[in-house]
Amino acid sequence: MTTIESVLNETRVFQPSSDFSQRANIPDIKTYQVLCKEAEQDYLGFWAKQARNHIIWHQPFTSILDNHEPPFYKWFSDGVLNVSYNCLDRHLSTQADKVAIIFESDSGEVTKTTYEELHRQVCQFANALKNQNITKGDRVIIYMPMRTEAVVAMQACARIGAIHSVVFGGFSAKSLHERIVDAGAVAIITADEQVRGSKHNPLKDTVDQALNMGDTDSVKHVIVYRRTGAAVSFNSDRDVWWHEIVQQQSVDCEPEWVSSEHPLFTLYTSGSTGKPKGVQHSSGGYLLGAKLSMQWIFDYHSSDIFWCTADVGWITGHSYVAYGPLAMGATQVIFEGIPTYPTPGRFWEIIQKHRVTTFYTAPTAIRSLIKLGADLPARYDLSSLRLLGSVGEPINPEAWMWFYEKVGQSRCPIVDTWWQTETGSHMIAPIPGAFPLKPGSCTMPLPGIVAAIVDEAGHDVEQGKGGFLVIKKPFPSQLRTLWGDPDRFRNTYFPKDIGNGQYYLAGDSAYRDKDGYFWIMGRIDDVLNVSGHRLGTMEIESALVAHPSVAEAAVVGKPHAIKGEAVVAFVVLKGAYPTGDTVTEMINLLRDWVAKEIGPIAKPEEIRFGENLPKTRSGKIMRRLLRTLARGEEITQDISTLENPAVLEQLKKNAG
Repeated sequence: MTTIESVLNETRVFQPSSDFSQRANIPDIKTYQVLCKEAEQDYLGFWAKQARNHIIWHQPFTSILDNHEPPFYKWFSDGVLNVSYNCLDRHLSTQADKVAIIFESDSGEVTKTTYEELHRQVCQFANALKNQNITKGDRVIIYMPMRTEAVVAMQACARIGAIHSVVFGGFSAKSLHERIVDAGAVAIITADEQVRGSKHNPLKDTVDQALNMGDTDSVKHVIVYRRTGAAVSFNSDRDVWWHEIVQQQSVDCEPEWVSSEHPLFTLYTSGSTGKPKGVQHSSGGYLLGAKLSMQWIFDYHSSDIFWCTADVGWITGHSYVAYGPLAMGATQVIFEGIPTYPTPGRFWEIIQKHRVTTFYTAPTAIRSLIKLGADLPARYDLSSLRLLGSVGEPINPEAWMWFYEKVGQSRCPIVDTWWQTETGSHMIAPIPGAFPLKPGSCTMPLPGIVAAIVDEAGHDVEQGKGGFLVIKKPFPSQLRTLWGDPDRFRNTYFPKDIGNGQYYLAGDSAYRDKDGYFWIMGRIDDVLNVSGHRLGTMEIESALVAHPSVAEAAVVGKPHAIKGEAVVAFVVLKGAYPTGDTVTEMINLLRDWVAKEIGPIAKPEEIRFGENLPKTRSGKIMRRLLRTLARGEEITQDISTLENPAVLEQLKKNAG
């Protein structure tokens, strides 16, 4: 194999402060190494110990790992538990009056819900679901605004053993229909509308459209939360109001005790074929990963105010909103709106108002916040912050530095976390009290996670060389299968030609530096082959964003008769949108910049400018659309989930 080349040269290192380390759950590198050694010497014993220490079992497990049918691994399979019980009931005797959720609506109203109140709401809604004849094993679609009620719906499903599948509220009727049909859902929980940035987006109408597309006879109930009071069509044979069905319900609901391997949820993620993949997670193993990472990576303490900005429609909102923080007994912030409304300082205002200590967001959001006002954080009191986190994609070093200096005031460690929908929880991430930090590196694997970088034959590559990121041993929080498609699960994640089908293939390229730190170079399918050199797109993007005029960049490849592939860059500038001669000047400036930062081989063949990049409403860049634009092809993909479809015409015309 021609290994993937790393062209990023980052030498800055930041040590954790002694104050942070002294009170950290893992205070130094030695403690981390002891945990890693324990896992290395007795892998099964290590995970069994963690499961016994962190989960309340209704019936203790005796089987740790069942690997008779790899890669269909089972963890703690004869153990019996309930996830909702572990998130709510366990806290009632110790901190019933502690605030579980601080909810801030789009317009600024704040509602605080204690653990006792949240338990009551979940029990009432769980009883209402049972009254709709929804039982253990039934699939329930949740298509909700980002509100406390979305968490109530998820927890209520977990309480009765129903399998929830949350669909992001920005998805189209077509996308929703695909997921309803694939899951064989019996019910949908939705709202009349969602409100984001003062805009009202119809959810119930979208549900109706999806149900009218056919093959949805499995759906017997649509439960509608009244968010705005907007008029919606109502089918009296199928539709019911949330507030009506919870009236008169008991505030007690005995949990449905389920096997550790009982599916907690499915979550659909995009696949290379275009058909969504229904990632299926277990109850016990998934919960363990979410809770452990709260303790190790977020260094959770009982006084923390935790804020993960992710929507519950994504895995981050599952693990670090709906389950991990509640399992720890944390107080967390949930925000309905967007960072730009009513002012560009909304995020910083929320941190100041609620005295947030841990702030976890995406690089896309960070770069957008820089563009909105790089100096804005200085206008707010962010002294409550003690830890920052990054999730969703590799963070380029310059965005890391701004986050560290301007938001964290050069005193808050940044946990740059690598993980996936499929892994369920963090896999490679800094232990904030123990690890020196390098901007752009996700550092080292968590204890018990055996990560490696291999070539196309599954052999370990030399240090400093790039390759395929794999996890060599099964771990409790990993996906169990793809819903209804075990063959696709095996072929996608455990291909026979890499590690003989024993390694979990992440789909990312990476390398390790001289200190053993991992650096993510991008998706395997985002690796460019330019004149025989395999280059990771993330590193070229990082070089572009390092230029003081660039706010954001995305890089893709297009076929080239001589080079094999040519680099095409889509760039958003911090200043004015370029026109006329300034376009050519800026293109030449940035091409020379990349050549200086990386080398001539990485110079973009083409640079296009836009006022933004094509993104979903969650802020994810739709790179497939950029590839289509780069190749000059007509866009045939569904673009209904785009936040800003008009930008496509801008990027199509502005080529140079």
